[in-house]
Amino acid sequence: MIRVLSVIVLFCFVMVDIAPVFAQDQGTIVLAQAQKRRTLFDLLFGEEPAPPPPVQQQQQPRATPRAPTAALPPAKPLVTKAEGATRLAVFGDSMAIDLSKALERFYAEDPNLVVIDQGVGDSGFVREDFFDWDRAVGEQIAANSFDLAIVMIGVNDRQEINADGQSYKSLTDPWKAIYQQRLTGFLNQLRAANKPVIWVGLPPMSKSEYSAALAQISAIQRLASFSGGAEFVDIYERFLGEDGKFSAYGPDVNGQSARMRKDDGIHFSTAGSDKLAFYLNQSIRNFYRSGGVSVAVADPLLGTDAGAMVRLPYQGLGQVRLLEVAGAVIPLSRSPNRAGDLLTASGQPAPVPAFTLEQLMTAPKGRVDAFGVGVDPGAVENAAGR
Repeated sequence: MIRVLSVIVLFCFVMVDIAPVFAQDQGTIVLAQAQKRRTLFDLLFGEEPAPPPPVQQQQQPRATPRAPTAALPPAKPLVTKAEGATRLAVFGDSMAIDLSKALERFYAEDPNLVVIDQGVGDSGFVREDFFDWDRAVGEQIAANSFDLAIVMIGVNDRQEINADGQSYKSLTDPWKAIYQQRLTGFLNQLRAANKPVIWVGLPPMSKSEYSAALAQISAIQRLASFSGGAEFVDIYERFLGEDGKFSAYGPDVNGQSARMRKDDGIHFSTAGSDKLAFYLNQSIRNFYRSGGVSVAVADPLLGTDAGAMVRLPYQGLGQVRLLEVAGAVIPLSRSPNRAGDLLTASGQPAPVPAFTLEQLMTAPKGRVDAFGVGVDPGAVENAAGR
């Protein structure tokens, strides 16, 4: 009997224990959460201790890989130019403006050379009514504002030229004569003022007709430079493609392919201007040393076995004389006038160039001063004997 009652009591207790609990709150019946079911084992031996609540591990957010940040190299400290630094003036049109910026970058860390931008956009030697270069360079010479001149001009000169109240079409014989006269007057002022001059030729252009016209203008500038005692730097082939034609791309100063020209097919890009400045530096070094402008010309054979050999003069003109004609050397009589920093010497410059343009054009073929455009002396003698 006792066992039966025990079983009944146990059954009732379990039923009460697992029954859902209802609560009434303001007319709302709420079902309580069912408790854990108790077994006979729990009643006889006691409940097992409740297991600790599971520890929820917080998932660490995935670290997104950082994109590599490209940082610009630290800016180079500005180099203060020396008080008596050599003044390099760049004269010309818009191409000269780009060149002067490139030369500023090239010589940025040289305290002994300062670049002066004297370029005027849309200028040239044809439109004196727009800008008169003869008058402008005369004013700069009078102000003694520079020591060494670089000239790059001509992209605006393929147009009619006016002189003596008349107009002449581009690249006709009268046009060439007037153009040569203006170049000669410009260079004679610099020569008389003892200012070394480096004249930069024109590069190829994208439009073939325009490029051919500028090639003729550049050829006139070359002869004028030879006649006026200036050094002429021919850059035409430096900016040709592998096929010998215009190319907007080419190797930069590091040998990497880069865009050399702007979209207009005329002006240089930054990489192209830097490449031009790199080439031009080789000519500037003929006159400029870290201490100022010098008349000394670097001997390419110095330090070699060939340098000790006797080098005979060329065609009777003499080696130094030939270099003077070609514009590669400046005689002492035409050294710059800055006695504190520059090499000076007594003597007055020659009132006229060593060779005129007419003499260069009529020089016999084979002579060193013919420069590939001379006449055949045999043909002249045959014509005279007839």
